[in-house]
Amino acid sequence: MKNPISVRENIRLADYTTLKIGGEARFFVQAETETQIVEAIKFAENNEFDIFVLGGGSNVLIADEGFDGLVLHIALKGISDFRESGGDIFVTAKAGEDWDEFVKLCVEKNLAGIECLSGIPGLVGGTPAQNVGAYGQEVSETIAAVRVFDRKSGEILELTNADCRFAYRTSIFNTTERNRFIILAVTYSLKENGAPKIIYKDLLQVFADKNPSLPETREAVLAVRRAKSMVIEEHDPNAKSVGSFFKNPIVSHQDHAKITAIAESLGIENVPFFIVDGNFVKIPAAWLIEKSGFEKGYIKGGAGLSTRHTLALINRGNATAKEILALKDEIQTGVKKKFGVDLKPEPIFVGL
Repeated sequence: MKNPISVRENIRLADYTTLKIGGEARFFVQAETETQIVEAIKFAENNEFDIFVLGGGSNVLIADEGFDGLVLHIALKGISDFRESGGDIFVTAKAGEDWDEFVKLCVEKNLAGIECLSGIPGLVGGTPAQNVGAYGQEVSETIAAVRVFDRKSGEILELTNADCRFAYRTSIFNTTERNRFIILAVTYSLKENGAPKIIYKDLLQVFADKNPSLPETREAVLAVRRAKSMVIEEHDPNAKSVGSFFKNPIVSHQDHAKITAIAESLGIENVPFFIVDGNFVKIPAAWLIEKSGFEKGYIKGGAGLSTRHTLALINRGNATAKEILALKDEIQTGVKKKFGVDLKPEPIFVGL
């Protein structure tokens, strides 16, 4: 067999996640080729094992008991590009490439379209799944195609942007077709010598009337993220996290009016919000959390909130998955009780 798979047993999953939480995988395969991915899937299906596909581990909370099945770790590497009819530059990165290193490479090549997504941890393959976004930019704006292995048909397919049905933090990969497709590579359509996207308030404040370059934009984004401990750095006590733990809730104008009325009755003015597609309103989850009584640095056992950002639930040292879940539940209950808003978590829960 070409590129045979190596099946390892009892591998500690905490070592593969940014939260540094998670028990052992009963079986573990690190796949460096598409063939190895297909063989690993066959191995699991033939033995009737459950399968969990693991990328960079930056958006998962894994049970303390681990995963009683096969964990398939995606480690495909490679980046290529081509130009089509003199237009945009299409850059294809395999799913196992480090996302921030990929963004850095594109910025260095003066390719615009993903510069505001600098500093986000994880791998390229994870970006289409939750339509990764930050600072006014989402990957759905530039994704041209996603190469996938279809577990249903056993074929390798190319999905278009429309096929992925992108919406705020969602796609078919984490909704209607969850667990069906394994992402192998992603192709982005980027603009050579394009201008950076400066629409988010933090970046507008940094640059004011200046027209920054792509490298300047990247450095500004990294600086803003570091100030909020949203760049995973070992020396940072807030580093053991999955970044934003909750999605910013999107509500109707009617519900927004109710939330504003509640806030005013409590003596809270100026509820921050953003209009989405004209018909809906996005309210920052961090604001809701803080106004519900959960301050930066809030502690619950081994878990806590980042001292720099209330959206980040952190492992304070030796936290368990159960402690993270307990803090999540407490925050959700508090926000629901005060504002009537259901906060939805961003990370994938494995074995929980």
